[in-house]
Amino acid sequence: MAFQRHVIGLAGQDQPGEVITEFDRASVTDEEWAVRVDLAAAYRLAALYGWDDLIYTHISARVPGTENHFLINPFGMAFDEIKASNLVKIDHEAKIIGKSDYPVNGAGFVIHHAVHKARHELNCVMHLHTEAGMALSMLDCGLLPLSQHSMFFYNRIGYHGYEGLALNMEEQERLIHDLGPHKNMILKNHGTLTSGESVGEAFVWTFWLEKAARAQLAAMAAQPQGLTIPEEKIAELTAHMYEMSPAKPGLKEWPAMLRKLDRIDPSYRA
Repeated sequence: MAFQRHVIGLAGQDQPGEVITEFDRASVTDEEWAVRVDLAAAYRLAALYGWDDLIYTHISARVPGTENHFLINPFGMAFDEIKASNLVKIDHEAKIIGKSDYPVNGAGFVIHHAVHKARHELNCVMHLHTEAGMALSMLDCGLLPLSQHSMFFYNRIGYHGYEGLALNMEEQERLIHDLGPHKNMILKNHGTLTSGESVGEAFVWTFWLEKAARAQLAAMAAQPQGLTIPEEKIAELTAHMYEMSPAKPGLKEWPAMLRKLDRIDPSYRA
């Protein structure tokens, strides 16, 4: 698939100007608007926690009632500028649905389109370049079952080798192969990818993975030769207990995160 210059933001493309297109709220369903609000909140919270990377990296969400449309950030805007009305809706051919004064990042389309197309049960995908996530992605050992948070991912996380900037559509097949049946993946020498059935679930997986990465890096820095790793059966039991919990990731945490954000700045809802 060839990227269209006016749709996908690639290196060398003219810088977009300030958003001037007025969003027509009546043009979307209540269900889509609710997802827009959640997705905008995820961007603002990512910025609040220091997970952003200038205007790069992406969080996407499937448009309810569709398999081929998803929402993503306008390329050129910072995470703390995102709101429900300025998210860009695109299809699986990288065409913008509706109006936007901003394009979409090419790497964002390649990575997110791959997951949304292959895994219909996953409605939100987060790809980040946090310092802890990138550092973890550089380690041969990967994520170790050192902390309780890391054990949530035990035998339940994929690894994908680095292939350069994610602008090659052919990489999608390998991304999905390496993700396997999991919802989360380490992109080697690159960053992290998490996903979920909801925006809240994907956010919580990111929160746990970031915390696990930070704890591992701190422990390795403090005592690299003396790490205490629980028995495999204990790590597996911990992962299974979390997996079988009736309170799925995000069910209770996400409303609390929205309340936090509303106290700080509710403009993401606009």
